[in-house]
Amino acid sequence: MKMYNKILTLGILLSATIAYGGNKERIGQAGSSQLLINPWASSGGVGGANSAYLNGVESFNWNISGLSGINSTELYYSNVVLFSGSDITVNSLGFGQRVGESAVMGISVNSMSFGDIPITTTANPDGGQGTFSPQFLNLAIGYSRTFSNSIQGGGAIRIVSESINNVGAQGVALDAGIRYVTGQYDRAKFGISLRNVGPKLKYSGDGLATTVLLQDAEFTVNQRAEGFEMPALLNIGASYDLYLFAATTTEESTEEVSEDDRPSDYRLTLSGTYTSNSFSPDQIRFGAEFAFLKYLAVRGGLVYEENGFSPLSEGRVNSNTGPTMGMSLMLPFKKKKDTGLNFDYAYRFANPLGGTHSIGLRLSI
Repeated sequence: MKMYNKILTLGILLSATIAYGGNKERIGQAGSSQLLINPWASSGGVGGANSAYLNGVESFNWNISGLSGINSTELYYSNVVLFSGSDITVNSLGFGQRVGESAVMGISVNSMSFGDIPITTTANPDGGQGTFSPQFLNLAIGYSRTFSNSIQGGGAIRIVSESINNVGAQGVALDAGIRYVTGQYDRAKFGISLRNVGPKLKYSGDGLATTVLLQDAEFTVNQRAEGFEMPALLNIGASYDLYLFAATTTEESTEEVSEDDRPSDYRLTLSGTYTSNSFSPDQIRFGAEFAFLKYLAVRGGLVYEENGFSPLSEGRVNSNTGPTMGMSLMLPFKKKKDTGLNFDYAYRFANPLGGTHSIGLRLSI
């Protein structure tokens, strides 16, 4: 019971931070906004509404407690083409490994590419001096544990790095999350997570130095860079599974239950997540996933925020317009339960920029 009390206390502390979210006066004051980008294809199909039931390495970006859903080993690669035509991509690699009967450790690496940008200076504003490419990278190491049949919890430490050829910033952020599962066949799930909590980051490097001429002598002046906050946020999610059409009897079903209660081959999961952002508008996410056995899943979602459906000229601050969709094709391995190869795809609508495409390949062994 002491462990349960600690988990409950953590949940209360996380919930208390919601009072600081969505402050309009703080919009745009944080840095490292790339931490708000979902780099994974599967969860992109429902716009992150599945934070309560998501399992595997994708949990790094929604609720780290879901990492404990890995049965043995999982390897996931995902590529995101952010706003088609912008030449901005996000490449991600995640790995999770069960390290005991109830614990899983994992690592996630996300790297952004901006293409080659011409070098310009005050003396050469038209370029012609070559190109540079910013390097945005974050690496997370996570641990998740199943404390009982109903409670899962976990945490992660994230190393954030942003740099160009002569200026850079590095920092550390922490994530934490818990999840509660209940109902027959674990149909109902509730989760809460806190992400991107850490000290301020500050840029430094030779790029902040300026050469000035004073009395025929040159001096190098180093400019001070102001520190900036990371985009901390709180996710509160819930989901429920509905089993459709005729029930299917499986060898795993040992309980005597009615046909209406036994899971069928067709599952519809309804989910929702409330995201309280510290430095941007709060968001409400709705999602639905229809799955047939372990072969096919089709997803759709909607991300709502204040003025989210208005033109940019009327107060909308996000290029994403709300709707999302996606699907997964799954090839299970018959020799072992919950193993296989998954191909994931997701699309998120945007305006006036092009939409975002996400493609992922997941291997579970």
